[in-house]
Order: sequence, then C-alpha cells, then structure tokens
Amino acid sequence: MAVNRVPVLKRCRSLDLDPVFLGYDKKSKRKSQRAGKKMSEYALQLREKQKAKFIYGMLEKPFHNYYEKADRMKGMTGENLMIMLESRLDNVIFRMGFARTRREARQVVGHKHVLVNGKKVNVPSYLVKAGDVIEISEKARGLQRYKDIAEITGGRLVPEWLDADIEAWKGTVKEMPRREAIDVPVNEMLIVELYSK
Repeated sequence: MAVNRVPVLKRCRSLDLDPVFLGYDKKSKRKSQRAGKKMSEYALQLREKQKAKFIYGMLEKPFHNYYEKADRMKGMTGENLMIMLESRLDNVIFRMGFARTRREARQVVGHKHVLVNGKKVNVPSYLVKAGDVIEISEKARGLQRYKDIAEITGGRLVPEWLDADIEAWKGTVKEMPRREAIDVPVNEMLIVELYSK
C-alpha cells in the first residue's frame, strides 16, 4: 500500500490550503513560492483535484474510480463526487470528533476500532448510509489515545447531517450530506472539467 510521506504543512502551502481542513491547528510561517504567478486553466484544475485528493487522503486510481461512479449517478457529477468523498467512513469518524485529523481517522478505522451497525469495519473507504450507527469499540475506548482525542475534539462542531456523542463514543448518520453542508474549499466543477477532457 502506498503511503503519503509528504510533510502536511509543506503540501498545504503548495496547494494554498488551510491545514485546519485536515484537522491541524498549526500554521506555516513560510509563504508559497508561487504567490503572484498566473496559473493556466489546466494548472488550476489540476490543483483542485490534488487538493481534494490530499484532504481526503486518497491516491489517483481510487479517486478516479469515485469520479467515474459519480458520473454514472443521477444529478451533477461534481456534487455526487463531493458527497461520496464526504460519506467515507474515515471522513465521518473525523467529522464526528472521534479522531484529531483525517489521517488519524484512517488509522483508527484500520486498527479495527470502529463498529458500523454493531459490526467491525476496517475499510476507510467504506461508504456510510443514512441511519448507520457508528461507534468506537468497547475495548478501544479505554485506551489513553481516546482520552487525548476527547480533550482536543470535545469542542469541535459536528455537521448537521451527523449526530455524535463524544462521551459515549457513538454517532449516527442522520442523512446523506448535501453539497452546501460540505465546508471543504474545493471547486468540484474544475475537477469535472479536468476529467472530462
């Protein structure tokens, strides 16, 4: 399996992205070298795709598969893509506050600490559905890691399409997210334009 070892702040700087969207509260003191340079249309489209891939922690092939699936669905391709990315299990764990960062959320799922409707799921790309109950397993709750997570994410805002109880380590997917509810700074129309060339 491929592992992304690029330093987060460096990558955020190159993509002109605020690290907050990944769960990091650090800021880079350096400025991007590209400040002021005019970018071509293709460069803008490519950067949006790279931004989306980086935020959700994905490689090219699975990301392209999501795009193709979104293209076959009814409705706008860009909106479908963003909704599918947002409903990945690792992202939902992050949104509920059960992990500090999206990378940590992926690790929590991979370590079999997550139950979906009472069954262990260790696939970060698992797509949740409306009505799914997601919880951290009884065995994992006692770990020091989760006490630290609760301290940091206790005050984090949970999106309205999710319902989460950090004390009980349990949450519910009330409904599928709408595009307006997704606060990720990605212009999905540029991704659609890039892939439809």
